[in-house]
Amino acid sequence: MSQHSHDVIVVGAGTAGLATAIEAAAGGLRVMLIEKDTRVGGTLHTTGGHLVAAGTRRQREYGIEDSPELWLEDIRRITRGLFREDIIGPVVQNAAEFIDWLDDEGFRFSPDTPRIIYGHEPYEIARTYYGVDAGVSVLEVFKRHLERHIATGAIILWLNSPVIELRTDDHGAVIGVVAIHDGGDVEVDASATVITTGGFGNDPDLFRELVGFPLVSGSHPTATGDGLLLGQAIGAAFQGQGVYLPTFGGLPHPTSPGKVQWEERPLLTATERMPWEIYVDKFGRRWVREDELSIDAKERALVHVPDLTFWTICDDAAVDASVPMVVNWSPDDVRAKANVRVGVHKADTLAELAELAGIDAGGLADTVRRYNHAVDEGHDDQLGRQYLPARIEQPPFYAMRNHGVTLVTFVGLDVDGQMHVRREDGSIIPGLYATGETIGAAATTGQSFCSGMMITPGVVHGRLLARRLAARSLGA
Repeated sequence: MSQHSHDVIVVGAGTAGLATAIEAAAGGLRVMLIEKDTRVGGTLHTTGGHLVAAGTRRQREYGIEDSPELWLEDIRRITRGLFREDIIGPVVQNAAEFIDWLDDEGFRFSPDTPRIIYGHEPYEIARTYYGVDAGVSVLEVFKRHLERHIATGAIILWLNSPVIELRTDDHGAVIGVVAIHDGGDVEVDASATVITTGGFGNDPDLFRELVGFPLVSGSHPTATGDGLLLGQAIGAAFQGQGVYLPTFGGLPHPTSPGKVQWEERPLLTATERMPWEIYVDKFGRRWVREDELSIDAKERALVHVPDLTFWTICDDAAVDASVPMVVNWSPDDVRAKANVRVGVHKADTLAELAELAGIDAGGLADTVRRYNHAVDEGHDDQLGRQYLPARIEQPPFYAMRNHGVTLVTFVGLDVDGQMHVRREDGSIIPGLYATGETIGAAATTGQSFCSGMMITPGVVHGRLLARRLAARSLGA
């Protein structure tokens, strides 16, 4: 083993890792940034790149009155208070600085931001931002700084170099890592090691162990829980156990089992499209009012559906009337893809449709009969649905299979409010820190989804942590 010594090791060159490494280098620290992938950026290559902050320059320019206090009230409302105040408090106070910094750096904001996002339970004030190229717009800014710090020697970047071990001294403090680099095991020393490796939404075995649900993933391919396993190996505790919420619905990927394809996303949010279809489980039973405006309520109901799997059922009249049912699909696309694309079925009778889709035929027939009666009566006694546009009666009939989708994971390394990783007894592991999805979404959003609250907390805490480490180094 060869040996390298730096002030800070950042494990993972994704969103939080880049922010941490860049800020640490700007503070005068010598940084080793280690990434297992062949490129930097992590989920920024695939995410929508939503950011959030209150009291920003752009809000003021648009005449939007907002404050960290109002934002925190919104977070409390959406999450029902189930988040870590010691973690989110610094985020709401410092996020505007990050957004304004992006503005100064020429970040290419989408012109319709800041805005209210309705794909999650919405804030009451427009405070979500994203770039014209989604997450790649954030990466563009980070890469400019990364390349400058690499050129000056402040950051050394290793790609294609998985970290396989956290090294500790006789007192249990982390003193560095072991990484596989250039075909060999290499020891790297540092007084601070920061884990920013993301979640585990692309590892079915770890997901089943920690969450207990079947995994249908929309996560980035490198999200395999590396940081959690590294921490666990030296006694780090987890937080967020028992917390899970799926993103609401997605068609199965046509070629990759256990995946979804977001380019063909069913529009299942009533704020986007009022539903002509009904939702049924494998027994053919409805389980939520389809016109429920709260996506949060739908996601919570989906947790109790067997296998997190449901089907949208409609007839041919609905295909023409309720457009678009699927992003980028016309009514002719729906008809053409049925019985061709995985998860999309059509048949001339409900019994045949049930057999094709794998739904209980008797249950489906009874459910459609009861729904049609509700349409005739103008009242849904079963679930209270109010939007009842038409009976389901004009063949052919259609079924689209949807799964609760994992985009982020809620379990992560337990940290205190300053991102020190902790043991089961609550004591900190000296020299070890974590930020980003590695600490789990439960810490930042409870059992819910808040717009912008995956990227923003990881970046803000990474920047704040880097400043503390730099101040400590200068003080020493």
